Amino acid sequence: MNEKKIQRINELARKKKTVGLTGPEKVEQAKLRKEYIEGYRRSLIHHIAGIKVVDEDGNDVTPEKLRQLQRERGLHGRSLDDPNS
Repeated sequence: MNEKKIQRINELARKKKTVGLTGPEKVEQAKLRKEYIEGYRRSLIHHIAGIKVVDEDGNDVTPEKLRQLQRERGLHGRSLDDPNS
């Protein structure tokens, strides 16, 4: 999301607290917030997918749910063809 849209979200939030929003502004605010949250979630999932958890002995102890996501994306040498990866 670009800086201009983030500024608009903040502008609408300030206006809502002071004088209130019109119907179209409420719709715009909801749309912008939804777009912001979707982008944030995508970014967070992308970041988490890149994590590999190892114990003190160097053994891979990454949770299975995260391993599956990494297999789907081909990360950390994991592959859907090799369920043990």
